[in-house]
Amino acid sequence: MRKTIKIAALALMVSMTAVSCKKKVSDAELTSQATTTLTAYPGTSVEVKEGKAHLSGVFATEADKQAAIDALKKVEGVKDVHDMATVAPVAAPVEVNVVDAAVLTKVNTALKDIPGVKAEDVAGTLTLTGTTTAANARKVKESVDALKIGKYDNKITVK
Repeated sequence: MRKTIKIAALALMVSMTAVSCKKKVSDAELTSQATTTLTAYPGTSVEVKEGKAHLSGVFATEADKQAAIDALKKVEGVKDVHDMATVAPVAAPVEVNVVDAAVLTKVNTALKDIPGVKAEDVAGTLTLTGTTTAANARKVKESVDALKIGKYDNKITVK
């Protein structure tokens, strides 16, 4: 019985020695390994404190952020990942105003008998351009107003 206890104590001592001899990785080394893991995600960083990785920065997508967290969890020695990162907001689509082609055709048809005046789309606004007489300018205004197209920019020069 004494012999069994001595053998068990010896086995316990050997196993404890083997565990305590295991090399502990420093936070600086873990930070270096974790930073290498994140090279695919510019604008992000990680710092390891007491084996816990603190992830920060901005990711393009939620999927990228989750992939980075999963990769950090696989770094040997990292106990946990604290997510302090954000995902870049999706840019709102830019609204481009364009004058309806049918409206542009209607206006140009109404102006066909008035020389020197035309309708065009300038930065999304129906714009009347050209040079004409005062009488013709009045006809242009009446013709365009009769079409009830709404707002337009009158850049006609009267000579």
